[in-house]
Amino acid sequence: MRAIVLLCALLGLSMLVSVNGKILFHEDFSSLDKWVQSKERDDYGKVELSAGKNEPEGSSNKKGLRLTEDARFYAISTEFPTPISNENKELVFSFVVKHEQDLKCGGAYLKYLPAMDPTKFNGESKYWLMFGPDRCGSKNKVHIILHYNGVNHEWSKNFRYPEDSITHAYTLRIAPDNSYSFYLDGQERMKGTLEEDWSLLPAKEIADPSDVKPADWVDEPTIVDPNDVKPADWDNEPAMIPDTEAKRPDDWDDAEDGEWEAPMVPNPNAKGEWHPKRIPNPAYKGEWAPRMIPNPEYKEDKELYKVREPLAHVGIDVWQVESGSIFRDIIIGDDVNEVLEMVKKTVEEERKKEEAEKEKKEADAKKEEEKKEGEKKEADEDKGDL
Repeated sequence: MRAIVLLCALLGLSMLVSVNGKILFHEDFSSLDKWVQSKERDDYGKVELSAGKNEPEGSSNKKGLRLTEDARFYAISTEFPTPISNENKELVFSFVVKHEQDLKCGGAYLKYLPAMDPTKFNGESKYWLMFGPDRCGSKNKVHIILHYNGVNHEWSKNFRYPEDSITHAYTLRIAPDNSYSFYLDGQERMKGTLEEDWSLLPAKEIADPSDVKPADWVDEPTIVDPNDVKPADWDNEPAMIPDTEAKRPDDWDDAEDGEWEAPMVPNPNAKGEWHPKRIPNPAYKGEWAPRMIPNPEYKEDKELYKVREPLAHVGIDVWQVESGSIFRDIIIGDDVNEVLEMVKKTVEEERKKEEAEKEKKEADAKKEEEKKEGEKKEADEDKGDL
């Protein structure tokens, strides 16, 4: 009996550890004490702990790391309590960001890096994942860049992030079957495989360099119709004719200027150069392409998902022309449902309040505009009466 009780206790403990282990890292920004400013340059932008300037009434007032200076590079990072790896398990990356400013050019993404000296963190620092929104001018996208075999590979998909001042949560799941899912505000928006949506591996097949187009290959889709004959009256009309609407100038002198002639203009009845019509080529075989063969450079990798060096830091390495972005709730877990549940708790209510506040401001602005238009119309009518 004692053995059974002990076994149950151990099983319960095991389950507790498993559940608690789902969240591997959570930066709630209770302070910035663990964040280290890079010393690679002396003009990095300053950051502050802030809940923001435009928080709606009744909001949570949760603080985050805010970028405070316009037209500055930023490079600041924090170290994980324990290095993170993902052998045979999924990794889920999530963070919250809000742009209070009208961001026209600037990044708001995070970099997840192996062990490094945080005082030397810069744009050249090796990272495994770069994830988050970025914008400059009309170019707006969510980056998901993966480092593999010494090269940074950009996500082939284009996803535009919302250009507003509402809080948004960005979440990425990378699974051991080499699949991935991208979530915005807890809703799945894109999914696929690492091999198909990144150029991590060479193509499985390549064109056979020894394959040559056959000499009798017909690749003209149309030919001249041999039965088409030029109409007998095609050339009856000249290309140019005298302008019938032209008039001899009053000051024209035949003795000095010569005999007056109307200028020539294009003949609307002329049919131009005749060309026989074209018809489908019965011998057409289609556009020729060399046959595809297995690529000798291709080698399947069932561990594309795998972090090669344990992750030890998360950092902000961005440029912002218009500062003001606030980063919050950086989460890493190994269960997407657990992470999404945290996302729901951290941003859902806040987003509802912000959206309600936004709608109220838009409605107030519309009323004010209508009021001004009414006053202007009244003033114009009063002027008319006078």
